[in-house]
Amino acid sequence: MAGTLPILDLQELQGSSSSENLREACEKWGCFRLVNHGVPVKLMSEMKSVVGELFDLPIDVKRRNVDVLSGSGYVALSSKNPLYEALGLYDMGSAAAVHKFCDQLAASPQHRETILSYAEAIHGVAMQVAAKMAESLGVVGRSDDGAGLFEGWPCQFRINKYHFQPETVGSPGVQIHTDSGFLTLLQEDESVGGLEVMDPSDAGYIPVDPVPGSFLVNLGDLATVWSNGKLRNVKHRVQCKEAAVRISIATFLLGPPRDTVVEPPPAFVDDVHPRLYRPISYDGFRELRRVTDKHAGEALQLLQGPPPAASMDQI
Repeated sequence: MAGTLPILDLQELQGSSSSENLREACEKWGCFRLVNHGVPVKLMSEMKSVVGELFDLPIDVKRRNVDVLSGSGYVALSSKNPLYEALGLYDMGSAAAVHKFCDQLAASPQHRETILSYAEAIHGVAMQVAAKMAESLGVVGRSDDGAGLFEGWPCQFRINKYHFQPETVGSPGVQIHTDSGFLTLLQEDESVGGLEVMDPSDAGYIPVDPVPGSFLVNLGDLATVWSNGKLRNVKHRVQCKEAAVRISIATFLLGPPRDTVVEPPPAFVDDVHPRLYRPISYDGFRELRRVTDKHAGEALQLLQGPPPAASMDQI
């Protein structure tokens, strides 16, 4: 195994040494522990309590949680993932979308206030982390028109519940996968572990013990495409370690708006570093993963080499 998961302080990601640490974590590990991120611990605790109560809602209420992107609304227990269910929405950066999510689940005023506060706070952290990561790679944080590089990128929100039982100890809680988007901020269950990430040498999985008050940052497939292969998309899985309910809260910075093609910044492509992946939108890439049933990073290989007769973006 290759060491211990990096721990980075968001408030210290200003100096050159800290920027180098961030770049190394993203290129070598594809994940890191984020501390001192500015989201109040009290708000994180309140959000976890709200999540638990939302999952206690009747199944017919939870099924009202539908959204614009397949898999971003309610996901029920299934034969493929019998221990896992989820609720969510496509873009928590949109206050209107957050209100719609609350309306679907008949959230109380107190629950609504907590969800809105959490969504605003965690969205801000996701944008900061993405900007700091780009800066660590030598990419300026503004586009030619002055907008932030990641401005307008949807931020999917997904809350997860694992129904671990005595007879399921030792079995997978969810299948091995990479995230499809750009980066993920995960608030883990502070008392129930089970998350494991692939070690940098691809030699095996390393348990990621929860650290209260922190977030785990994972990089996904679109980060690899956007960076022209510089950033590592990390494989991970959840294993059932004990008979207990495990709650996690995930925020996914997905990529450019749904029909926009992912383009590496010019700094990543030159005569020495030719473009590795054919252009594709986030929607097109999700569909590629779905139709090929490749969810652990293998779909990126299909974007290499000469283009097919039909554009992958049209699959």
